[in-house]
Amino acid sequence: MKNVITRAKEIINAEADALLNIPLDKNFEKAVNTLNKCSGKVITTGMGKAGTVAKKMAGTLCSTGTPATYLHPGEAAHGDLGLLHKGDVIIAYSTSGKTREVIEMLELAHHFGIETTIGITSHPDSEIRKQCSIVIDMGIIKEPCKLGLTPTSSTTVMIAISDALALVLMEAKNFTKKDYGLRHHGGYLGRKAKQTKI
Repeated sequence: MKNVITRAKEIINAEADALLNIPLDKNFEKAVNTLNKCSGKVITTGMGKAGTVAKKMAGTLCSTGTPATYLHPGEAAHGDLGLLHKGDVIIAYSTSGKTREVIEMLELAHHFGIETTIGITSHPDSEIRKQCSIVIDMGIIKEPCKLGLTPTSSTTVMIAISDALALVLMEAKNFTKKDYGLRHHGGYLGRKAKQTKI
């Protein structure tokens, strides 16, 4: 095995390259505008590591002025799909875009009046591209894992796209530090939002 530091730098550089090569286009702007006009709540979804990113996105949206929640696609098949309501927007995460549970959830969402779904995916032949009205392309991702399997660069890209969506949306809503403090009143960030001495 290579020197540990050398190998670690290779992995970090691979993730940095993936970030620098995200092919953002008009679909990103369309997604921001759609989320800004959302009359319901934002539902994020994804399986496995993508699901972890989706949960983080829901939390970030909530604290920056956009009501959101995570819906596990597996649980959706067992009754939790009832969370959906007309006016909601779904953000679906899947690098392959072929995750069965996510695809099934998107297929059934229209029964609840869901008109807009945003897919965040990489593979060009991704099924999620057919199911979503807006697709944010992650670009071609090469995982630095020696097996080519462990989601690392892909999840890093997902998080970066999510953060960009949330922060641009926050600015579009003219969200203030006071607004932030009302939603995040606890801990260090809560104190900082209130501009009190730490």
